[in-house]
Amino acid sequence: MEREKIEQIYKWDIESFYSSEEKFEAEFKGLDEMIKKVEGFKGCLSNGADELFECLSTYEQIMRISENLYVYAHMKKDEDNRNSKYQALSGKAEMLSTRISTATSFVIPEIISMNEKLLSGFMEDERLTYYKRYIDEIIRKKPYVLSQNEERILALSGDMSSAAENAFEMLSFADMKFPHIKEEGKEIRITHANFMTFMKSSSRETRKDAFEKLYSTYEGYKNTIGATLAGAVKREIFYSRARGHESAIKGSLFEDNISIDVYENLIEAVSEKLQPMYKYVQLKKDFLGVEKLHMYDIYAPLVDDVDMKIPYEKAKEIILEALKPLGEEYTGIIKKAFDERWIDVYENDGKKGGAYSWGSYDSKPYILMNYKEDLNSMFTLVHELGHSVHSYYSRSSQPYIDAHYKIFVAEVASTLNELLLMEYMLKNAKGKKEKLYILNYHLEQFRTTVYRQTMFAEFEKTIHEKSEAGQALTGEDFSKIYYDLNKKYYGEDIEIDSQIAIEWARVPHFYSNFYVYKYATGFSAAAALSFLIMNDGESAQRRYIEFLKSGGSKYPLDQLRDAGVDMEDKYSVLKALELFEKAVEKLSLEDDFTKR
Repeated sequence: MEREKIEQIYKWDIESFYSSEEKFEAEFKGLDEMIKKVEGFKGCLSNGADELFECLSTYEQIMRISENLYVYAHMKKDEDNRNSKYQALSGKAEMLSTRISTATSFVIPEIISMNEKLLSGFMEDERLTYYKRYIDEIIRKKPYVLSQNEERILALSGDMSSAAENAFEMLSFADMKFPHIKEEGKEIRITHANFMTFMKSSSRETRKDAFEKLYSTYEGYKNTIGATLAGAVKREIFYSRARGHESAIKGSLFEDNISIDVYENLIEAVSEKLQPMYKYVQLKKDFLGVEKLHMYDIYAPLVDDVDMKIPYEKAKEIILEALKPLGEEYTGIIKKAFDERWIDVYENDGKKGGAYSWGSYDSKPYILMNYKEDLNSMFTLVHELGHSVHSYYSRSSQPYIDAHYKIFVAEVASTLNELLLMEYMLKNAKGKKEKLYILNYHLEQFRTTVYRQTMFAEFEKTIHEKSEAGQALTGEDFSKIYYDLNKKYYGEDIEIDSQIAIEWARVPHFYSNFYVYKYATGFSAAAALSFLIMNDGESAQRRYIEFLKSGGSKYPLDQLRDAGVDMEDKYSVLKALELFEKAVEKLSLEDDFTKR
């Protein structure tokens, strides 16, 4: 469908962001003078509090305006990627960002190199109080910042450092071709896009065929992809050692001021709660009516042919009801999102796929959707609304410099929304089959986000430790480690097929080292907070809203602690995993299994 055929009420109100292209161009040109002004402070930040304040305030204005330009240009392109006008505009915004990064690259090194007494004296100036947290964060990193020449060398290695990841992406997503499989008499080539659709097929033959053919293809490239992953691991070790961190994992966690205890407690807690996963696997085997469950059965739905058509307007009603435990103020913001056109609802020709919540400090927290009138679309919508309400609260409660929250907490608000919606849907399910369908959806969220991502996190920790100890890792080594972890996490009631050993080779997240654990910790924190909100009522709700309002004004662990969850305490993860255990118990009570 062409975009102009979609009703205005289902398109985001981007006109309120920039009312005209003339305004956009005027702000773009206006940055020239501001960039020249900030460049004039180079080498002068130690001269006095006036110079430091003027530089930081100009720098902040530049970042705020350039963020507006960048977000607007890319959102317009996302409306229709075929539009060359907005392709050019987004490219222009990207080049502007590079120019600004270059022009302002002196700011942090100069602040770090300042005499501590001198900087402390400057900070007594009332105007600089506004930038205290920003400067404190810069100084926190001082022990791991090198000399200007050494920093320059590390910066110059930037393009080279991404070579392993780029090689993996070119091989996996461009050069590799997967075989065809037969589905309903048709020959269909396996792709990255359709593989999971095959894994969720009700046809066991389709699942098995797709599973074996995709992973046999990866097996043929095991040595090459093993070399790219080993290169990515060595990159992280090099940068952590160059900066003086004890290990790659500690260097990575330092960026968000996260304790190593958080990472290790996550793995320990999930390892202690593997019995509910083993029971879930056993129940899935019983529901599917198979003699032995295989790895290609793990994504299969428990029930088929559940017609859960959910039109967008109906989804809005359900979401507002489901989120009532968060209070009238929260649901009032959700209504604003619906009424004030934060959301670009339906697919149109050329539109970017998937979904996201985005925007700038000065815009509405927009949402891009490609709504399909099904359960998954409704959960995607409530997920993105969680992000947008979080952004709305943080932007309206914090100044620009403190409004951007860290990725470590970003998934908490979105996941908590999903959990509340899940609770509502289970309570209001129409009939046993629909309840089983929703319960399966819930359990799969837990399995893939907490258990599976924790398994990924343990894999990353293991391969980095082995490499740091001097072991040269090959594709064969990666496969053995990964296969053994699957045995640990899924137990004995499932056949750990040999092909699953190569699954590590198709996971791009392993090239963004020590990132995947944040999915599991975010889900765990959200589960623990949702439990508090449902059981402690108004006090827990109030603490949660304050958490959303805090934006980036505190470190992530402190924010979650204030909300009622201590992610350095293993108990918080264990408490979240109890929800999975209870859901598995609910499933076990549905003893009238549908044999296939």
